[in-house]
Amino acid sequence: MDKKEERNRVEELVEKLLKGEIKLYEVERYVDQNAAAEVRRVFLERKFDVKLEHVRDSVIDFNRVVGRNIENPIGSLKLPIGIAGPLKINGDYAKGEFYIPLATSEGALVASVNRGCSAITRSGGCNVKILANKMTRAPVFKLKSINQIPAFLEWLEAHREKIREIGESESQYIKFLSYQPFVAGRYVYIRFSFDTCDAMGMNMVTIACDKISRFIEREFGDVKFVSVSSNLCTDKKPAALNMILGRGKSVTAECWLEAHVVREKLKTDIDTFVEVVKAKNLVGSALAGSYGFNAHFANIIAAIYLATGQDEAHVVEGSLGFTLAERENDKLYVSVTLPCVQVASVGGGTSLPVQQEMLSLLGCAGGGKTWGSNANKFAEIVAAAVLAGEISLIAAQAAHHLARAHEKFGRKKNVEIND
Repeated sequence: MDKKEERNRVEELVEKLLKGEIKLYEVERYVDQNAAAEVRRVFLERKFDVKLEHVRDSVIDFNRVVGRNIENPIGSLKLPIGIAGPLKINGDYAKGEFYIPLATSEGALVASVNRGCSAITRSGGCNVKILANKMTRAPVFKLKSINQIPAFLEWLEAHREKIREIGESESQYIKFLSYQPFVAGRYVYIRFSFDTCDAMGMNMVTIACDKISRFIEREFGDVKFVSVSSNLCTDKKPAALNMILGRGKSVTAECWLEAHVVREKLKTDIDTFVEVVKAKNLVGSALAGSYGFNAHFANIIAAIYLATGQDEAHVVEGSLGFTLAERENDKLYVSVTLPCVQVASVGGGTSLPVQQEMLSLLGCAGGGKTWGSNANKFAEIVAAAVLAGEISLIAAQAAHHLARAHEKFGRKKNVEIND
């Protein structure tokens, strides 16, 4: 089909949409994905009398991403990406200095994280540890009576090996770890945990749990498989359970900042910094009934996730966690603990062109040389970046510089970021 024929085809399909003769999701029956995106854009422009010039300028080949990343595409979003660093990390997987890509429209965020990276790097870097690694899904079952509960739980334990076999049959990149039952009346919730290698693995785990649940319903007999997800997973919602047990990768990072770095780079002192952490992150969060005992985990999590193709809704769980600080001799000790870091180096949005480049920048693109090593490396980088962001924001509040920083970076043009 030449360009004139393609243009005529687009016009024809736009008219059909305007007349209600076809639906948005049916356009691909007549043209390829890229032409279908053009049809939908033109339809929206004419129907609502708007211009979609910028969303039209797409760098994405929709023939590759429809069915994997998007449905009914019309174009792509443009969002600024900034770089913070270098950030020195002393992790088990992430070792050396890294530059952190942050996709955001919030002025001052990149500058703030950059300052935190500088403070950490000048003080010798930060240590990072992955404490746990498990993706969860929790199907719910309904028994006829609570009298069946002991027999049901005994049956599950007796069939643990078969459950593992069924769960791992979904993919060579999934390993069954454990299950934990919870009971409410005659409802039984089973929270399954899996290791999903370099993938975030939510879809993989859902399919595995669906197969397991159908096996349980079929073989146990007097039980109803109600839903593959019961909100005890808990996916994309704030939950105390995730704070306590963790989900995805549970990661912690720490550093000791030299007193002169706190004074010269962060414009405050150790004792004032520690007091802000106590009054704001701990007492203030407790008074608010918050699950986030931190300054702004979500800011850094969201910016990194968008830049690297992670599931952005997991910022909800990424916002959970603790920032702690104390004086240790003449140094400022700061740590962050993130119970729920759900990241991947393969699958999902990681294959999108810009996001793939950002993961490559971090040395985390694709599958690792050993099981899950790239995703683990990326999780350590995320935790270290969150630590940098926490240090800088808390210091700004300790020095009463927060409003001034937003005035400088959020409103003016052509500003420089001091390292």
